[in-house]
Amino acid sequence: MISKVLIANRGEIALRVIKTCKALGIKTVAVYSDEDYNSLHVKKADESYHIGKAAPKESYLNQEKILQTILASGADAVHPGYGFLSENGDFAKLCEDNKINFIGPTAASMDLCGDKMRCKAAMLKAKVPTVPGSPDLVKDANEALKIANEIGYPVLLKSVYGGGGRGIRLVHNDKELQEAYDTVTGESIAAFGKSAILVEKFLEKIRHIEYQMARDKHGNAVHIFERECSIQRRNQKLIEQTPSPAVDQKTRDRIGELVVSAAEAVGYTNLGTAEFLRADNGEFYFIEINARLQVEHPITELVSGLDLVKLQIDIANGEPIPFKQKDLKMNGYAIECRINAEDTFLDFAPSTGPVPDVTIPSGPGVRCDTYLYPGCTVSPFYDSLMAKLCTWGQTFEESRLRMLTALNDFYIQGVETSIPLYKTILNTEEYKKGNLSTDFLKRYGILDRLTDDIKNAKQENKESAIAAAIMHSEYFKSRVKSSHSGTKSWKDKMG
Repeated sequence: MISKVLIANRGEIALRVIKTCKALGIKTVAVYSDEDYNSLHVKKADESYHIGKAAPKESYLNQEKILQTILASGADAVHPGYGFLSENGDFAKLCEDNKINFIGPTAASMDLCGDKMRCKAAMLKAKVPTVPGSPDLVKDANEALKIANEIGYPVLLKSVYGGGGRGIRLVHNDKELQEAYDTVTGESIAAFGKSAILVEKFLEKIRHIEYQMARDKHGNAVHIFERECSIQRRNQKLIEQTPSPAVDQKTRDRIGELVVSAAEAVGYTNLGTAEFLRADNGEFYFIEINARLQVEHPITELVSGLDLVKLQIDIANGEPIPFKQKDLKMNGYAIECRINAEDTFLDFAPSTGPVPDVTIPSGPGVRCDTYLYPGCTVSPFYDSLMAKLCTWGQTFEESRLRMLTALNDFYIQGVETSIPLYKTILNTEEYKKGNLSTDFLKRYGILDRLTDDIKNAKQENKESAIAAAIMHSEYFKSRVKSSHSGTKSWKDKMG
């Protein structure tokens, strides 16, 4: 049984894993770079070890250094979180070879899931529908052109090794495709050290809907409902919610069965996510399996009542999943906003630096996973995600209103954030009605609406400031004082 876990990550996900481990009586080991020596995960873990310089390749991506630290600390398991080495089959294999319990899928399964072409072939064999496109990897730009013309533009050029929005380009004609081919290849090589390209039909006005799945070492598999992840920028998720407004119980059950088939098709163990595109006609197409815990896992926890990190650890320990599919019930509605340190008006450019002060929202139905504290720093070396702000309600509207209140209460000094953007989105009629799609920001002119909202807020603040100045003026005070004498009310005298 796992007794000590090294968390090969940082920030809020490291803190998230530490919380569950502490609740289970499992000791925790944190690793940190030069940049993170004052971070909360370092303080909260039972032990902490320095692993290198700030640059990820010299610390959180340094497999040999992390392995040495696991062995030196006496940890018998490693939790990779998400990002960094979480979907690196070589690292999972390194752990397996050294008898270290990797809390995630096997290296072989991870490699299969990470290879989009092999994974697609496995899905087709399991009768899980996939997006129309190239039956195999394309050899060069000329073959990509031929396939694009066969299935029709627009198409997506995708690196087999891509992820998180990297290594993907939307192209509308032959000229764009030729230009994008080299770009996608270069991005993939820069991020993953290798490249292989496939072509897929681009489906317009689509929703991105994913299913949480779990499979144990005994072959038991379940899905733990869907999450709507359609509100994105540059193919990266911003707001997630569950249940999806486009999924009824019949559809949930039908796609859920496909998810279980997908997990079995790749020999998956532990927790993962099967991701789908939902076309405007209601058809679902499998796109990939994320072989790790997802950023948005808290909203599934809120509606299911499960601790997904605990479930990961239990499965890694060889225990069977302690419930059947029929035992799982959805309770209420949950929303997650990814609080990013970025400037919406500078094309979502990262905003970094000290955070002198911060106020974390709380209250009924509010959960905030974050590494922020007064005096911390948002580093330029790592992902811009600062917090996962989640709200739960018995109804969607209750969850939405709680989120708006929480966003208003969330104060982060020193860096630009995505909070104003989310307030604009959550107040749109399109969002309230569930009219979501992956091009939501562009389709409904959200950035223009945000600009208007900020202008209106500034005007309201200006008017409030003027009113406050008048009320605190000596003239106003004297008029109020004199109004209390005589027969007329002070309101009549003030006019």
